[in-house]
Amino acid sequence: MNLDGVYQLRRLLFLLGFPLLVGCSNEQSEELAASEAVYNTQLDTQQIMSLVLEPASDILWDSAGWVMDAAGYEDLYPTTDEGWDFVRAQAAIVVESGNMLALPGRAEDNDAWMIYSEGLSEAGLLAMKAAAEQNEEDFFQAGAQLYSVCTACHQAYNPDINSRFVDGSSQ
Repeated sequence: MNLDGVYQLRRLLFLLGFPLLVGCSNEQSEELAASEAVYNTQLDTQQIMSLVLEPASDILWDSAGWVMDAAGYEDLYPTTDEGWDFVRAQAAIVVESGNMLALPGRAEDNDAWMIYSEGLSEAGLLAMKAAAEQNEEDFFQAGAQLYSVCTACHQAYNPDINSRFVDGSSQ
């Protein structure tokens, strides 16, 4: 093989191999960037719960179902497009609260905590979908799923929070 042929072969190998090197380099760079990502987790779990998640969840629960009292029967579901849009936005806060609780610096562990965080986000997504479709039954069921996830997580990580309403004390 002459010198010109060797040069062309090297050029061909370079052109074929370069994209592979760049691809590997990009994947490694992305992994490195993700592992070095810095999140502002100045708000602790209790603050996320009380300032972000609880208000949004309460709005969802207060916007589903019905109440029967001395005054009669009251349907709690939104009655306008704007009302459904509002509860959909609150459901989005629930979705993102699950993500916030799963961040390094907030996650209690990489086991059940992550499952509950994901369950929180999933319940929020179900509520968002139901609100977008103005589907009362699905919205109610999403609220029930949200309640189940919250209760299970509290039983596992903060049992006192479940009993604070039973004994009349508040934290």
